[in-house]
Amino acid sequence: MVWWLWMLLGLALLVVEAATQGGLFALFFGLSAMVVGVLTAVGLGGPLGVQWALFTVVALVCLFVLRGPLKARLNLGSPTRPVDQLLGEEALALEDVPAGGSGKVELRGSTWSARNATGASVAKGTRCRVERIEGLTLWVRPE
Repeated sequence: MVWWLWMLLGLALLVVEAATQGGLFALFFGLSAMVVGVLTAVGLGGPLGVQWALFTVVALVCLFVLRGPLKARLNLGSPTRPVDQLLGEEALALEDVPAGGSGKVELRGSTWSARNATGASVAKGTRCRVERIEGLTLWVRPE
Protein backbone atom coordinates (compact mmCIF):
# COMPACT_ATOMS: atom_id res chain seq x y z
CA MET A 1 0.00 0.00 0.00
CA VAL A 2 2.90 2.41 -0.64
CA TRP A 3 1.29 3.86 -3.75
CA TRP A 4 -1.06 6.11 -1.77
CA LEU A 5 1.89 7.64 0.09
CA TRP A 6 3.35 8.66 -3.27
CA MET A 7 0.00 10.20 -4.24
CA LEU A 8 -0.17 12.13 -0.94
CA LEU A 9 3.40 13.36 -1.45
CA GLY A 10 2.49 14.44 -4.99
CA LEU A 11 -0.60 16.32 -3.83
CA ALA A 12 1.36 17.99 -1.03
CA LEU A 13 4.01 19.16 -3.49
CA LEU A 14 1.34 20.49 -5.86
CA VAL A 15 -0.19 22.43 -2.96
CA VAL A 16 3.27 23.83 -2.15
CA GLU A 17 3.64 24.93 -5.79
CA ALA A 18 0.22 26.59 -5.74
CA ALA A 19 0.95 28.35 -2.45
CA THR A 20 4.35 29.71 -3.48
CA GLN A 21 5.29 32.31 -6.05
CA GLY A 22 5.55 30.21 -9.18
CA GLY A 23 9.11 28.99 -9.43
CA LEU A 24 7.75 25.83 -11.09
CA PHE A 25 9.98 23.51 -9.08
CA ALA A 26 7.58 21.68 -6.77
CA LEU A 27 5.21 21.14 -9.71
CA PHE A 28 7.53 18.69 -11.42
CA PHE A 29 8.40 16.87 -8.20
CA GLY A 30 4.69 16.58 -7.35
CA LEU A 31 3.84 15.21 -10.77
CA SER A 32 6.79 12.82 -10.55
CA ALA A 33 5.54 11.51 -7.20
CA MET A 34 2.11 10.93 -8.72
CA VAL A 35 3.63 9.08 -11.69
CA VAL A 36 5.54 6.83 -9.29
CA GLY A 37 2.33 6.33 -7.28
CA VAL A 38 0.43 5.21 -10.38
CA LEU A 39 3.27 2.91 -11.46
CA THR A 40 3.43 1.41 -7.98
CA ALA A 41 -0.34 0.93 -7.88
CA VAL A 42 -0.28 -1.11 -11.10
CA GLY A 43 2.70 -3.14 -9.92
CA LEU A 44 5.45 -1.54 -12.06
CA GLY A 45 7.11 0.53 -9.33
CA GLY A 46 9.49 -2.14 -8.03
CA PRO A 47 11.15 -2.01 -4.61
CA LEU A 48 11.28 1.21 -2.58
CA GLY A 49 14.83 2.07 -3.72
CA VAL A 50 13.80 1.81 -7.36
CA GLN A 51 10.76 3.99 -6.68
CA TRP A 52 12.92 6.73 -5.16
CA ALA A 53 15.34 6.53 -8.07
CA LEU A 54 12.44 6.69 -10.54
CA PHE A 55 10.95 9.66 -8.66
CA THR A 56 14.24 11.53 -8.81
CA VAL A 57 14.95 10.79 -12.47
CA VAL A 58 11.44 11.66 -13.70
CA ALA A 59 11.37 14.87 -11.66
CA LEU A 60 14.79 16.07 -12.81
CA VAL A 61 14.20 15.20 -16.47
CA CYS A 62 10.85 17.01 -16.46
CA LEU A 63 12.38 19.94 -14.59
CA PHE A 64 15.20 20.43 -17.08
CA VAL A 65 13.18 19.67 -20.22
CA LEU A 66 9.81 21.28 -19.48
CA ARG A 67 10.43 24.13 -17.01
CA GLY A 68 11.96 26.57 -19.52
CA PRO A 69 9.27 26.22 -22.19
CA LEU A 70 6.51 26.32 -19.58
CA LYS A 71 7.89 29.50 -18.01
CA ALA A 72 8.18 31.08 -21.46
CA ARG A 73 4.62 30.05 -22.32
CA LEU A 74 3.30 31.52 -19.06
CA ASN A 75 5.53 34.65 -19.34
CA LEU A 76 6.92 34.06 -15.84
CA GLY A 77 10.49 35.01 -16.69
CA SER A 78 9.62 38.29 -18.37
CA PRO A 79 9.67 41.45 -16.25
CA THR A 80 7.56 43.33 -18.80
CA ARG A 81 3.80 43.07 -18.89
CA PRO A 82 1.91 42.69 -22.18
CA VAL A 83 0.25 46.09 -21.75
CA ASP A 84 3.71 47.69 -21.81
CA GLN A 85 3.97 46.64 -25.45
CA LEU A 86 1.45 49.35 -26.29
CA LEU A 87 4.03 52.10 -25.79
CA GLY A 88 4.65 53.94 -29.03
CA GLU A 89 1.55 52.49 -30.69
CA GLU A 90 -0.73 54.66 -32.79
CA ALA A 91 -4.26 55.26 -31.47
CA LEU A 92 -7.34 56.98 -32.95
CA ALA A 93 -9.07 59.71 -30.92
CA LEU A 94 -12.76 58.88 -30.56
CA GLU A 95 -13.44 62.29 -29.04
CA ASP A 96 -11.54 65.51 -28.51
CA VAL A 97 -8.76 65.14 -25.95
CA PRO A 98 -7.98 68.69 -24.77
CA ALA A 99 -4.50 69.76 -23.66
CA GLY A 100 -3.97 68.31 -20.18
CA GLY A 101 -7.45 66.79 -20.33
CA SER A 102 -8.90 63.34 -20.89
CA GLY A 103 -10.98 61.56 -23.48
CA LYS A 104 -11.41 58.23 -25.29
CA VAL A 105 -9.15 56.65 -27.90
CA GLU A 106 -9.28 53.41 -29.85
CA LEU A 107 -6.24 51.14 -29.87
CA ARG A 108 -6.13 47.66 -31.39
CA GLY A 109 -9.92 47.57 -31.61
CA SER A 110 -10.52 48.46 -27.95
CA THR A 111 -11.65 51.72 -26.41
CA TRP A 112 -9.29 53.18 -23.80
CA SER A 113 -9.43 56.14 -21.46
CA ALA A 114 -6.74 58.60 -22.49
CA ARG A 115 -5.05 61.65 -21.06
CA ASN A 116 -3.24 64.22 -23.12
CA ALA A 117 0.44 64.27 -22.19
CA THR A 118 1.19 67.52 -24.06
CA GLY A 119 -0.01 71.10 -24.36
CA ALA A 120 -1.59 70.55 -27.79
CA SER A 121 -5.10 69.12 -28.05
CA VAL A 122 -5.93 65.98 -30.02
CA ALA A 123 -8.98 66.41 -32.26
CA LYS A 124 -11.61 63.71 -32.74
CA GLY A 125 -10.69 61.36 -35.59
CA THR A 126 -6.96 62.16 -35.57
CA ARG A 127 -4.07 59.85 -34.79
CA CYS A 128 -2.02 60.04 -31.62
CA ARG A 129 0.87 58.10 -30.02
CA VAL A 130 0.90 56.31 -26.67
CA GLU A 131 3.61 57.84 -24.47
CA ARG A 132 3.00 55.99 -21.21
CA ILE A 133 0.47 53.81 -19.44
CA GLU A 134 -0.88 54.25 -15.93
CA GLY A 135 -3.29 51.51 -14.96
CA LEU A 136 -5.92 51.47 -17.70
CA THR A 137 -5.26 55.02 -18.88
CA LEU A 138 -3.13 55.76 -21.92
CA TRP A 139 -1.16 59.01 -21.96
CA VAL A 140 -1.11 60.19 -25.58
CA ARG A 141 0.45 62.94 -27.64
CA PRO A 142 -0.76 64.23 -31.02
CA GLU A 143 1.04 63.01 -34.12
